[in-house]
Formats: sequence, C-alpha cells, structure tokens
Amino acid sequence: INAEYMGTLSECLFFFRPSALMPKRDRKEEGGEEKPAKKAAVSRAVIVKDVDPSEFIIAYAAYLKKAGKVELPKYVDIVKLAPRSELAPTDPDWYYTRCASIARRLYVNPGIGLGAFTRLYGGAARRGTIRSRFARGASGNVRHCLQQLERLDIVEHCPNGGRKLTKKGYRDLDRIAQQVLFPKLFAKSE
Repeated sequence: INAEYMGTLSECLFFFRPSALMPKRDRKEEGGEEKPAKKAAVSRAVIVKDVDPSEFIIAYAAYLKKAGKVELPKYVDIVKLAPRSELAPTDPDWYYTRCASIARRLYVNPGIGLGAFTRLYGGAARRGTIRSRFARGASGNVRHCLQQLERLDIVEHCPNGGRKLTKKGYRDLDRIAQQVLFPKLFAKSE
C-alpha cells in the first residue's frame, strides 16, 4: 500500500471523525469547573410498541375476557380459523386472543382492512405429497372480531377504507401495555 495513500486516508478519517482521533481533555486539568453528572432520562409514557407482542396480546385478551363485553359467536367452539386447517383451535379463549391480536395490529399499522387480516392470519396449506402453498385465513372470524371491537368503541372505519383505533382504543391499549411493563405498580395489595 502506498504511504501517500495512507496519509490521505488518515486525513479523511480525521475529517469525518475528529472526536475519535483527538485526545480527550479533562476539564479539571484546565482549571475549569467539573461537569455536573447527567440526570436520568426523563420518563415517558409507555406505548404498545414498548412491550413484547406476545405478552401484550395475552394480557389484553385476559382484559377482554374479564370485562365480559365481547359477545362470543355461537360457533366459537366448532369453527376453524382457516379453510386449510383440519381442526378447531384447542385454546378455549382463542376468540379473545384473536381480538387482542387484531387490536394490536391496528395500533401498529392503522388503516388495514379485512383482506390484509386474512393474509396476516394465513399460512401454509399442506396438501399431502404435493408442495405446500400459501392460503389465506378465514375472513368470517376476523370480521366478527372487528365488529365486536367496533361495538366496544375501540375500532372505527377509516374514510379511505380499512379500520383504525379510536382515541379510546389507543388509551386502553396503552394502559394495558403499561400494566404489562410495570406489573408491580398495578398489583393489588392484600
């Protein structure tokens, strides 16, 4: 490597990152005052994106079940979640979990509609000895969940299509996220 090239390279590095190449000076040696210690970061509100998705969905599903305002469909114990699946879900509270998952997805990505949800809840259609291919999820379950969330005033229609959360929906989801992130603050003392 050419020494002239190395000289220009170090000059470039110095130009772009002067703090990395310059020696640090201590303010005490210069006779100046010592820097005050940095204060702790200012706390901010907890939002859904700060919490692990699986923990949040479990907590919000438990909240929906405990509130008792979600009306379950009559076919909740026998319905399949996709045409590609063979059996109904084994979790007895799958409907609350699906509602919580839909609400979280609308928080993260507002304005998505029923078709997008069927793609999100789709998966591999196993066809025996033939290759698997993608198949959408069932739309009836998603539609019913969206209607129930609308009835609870958590979700509303977007003017451009799709659905989004209401202000009440954002407030409820953020409150549940805070309870998931800081469970000691909301523990009931006996």
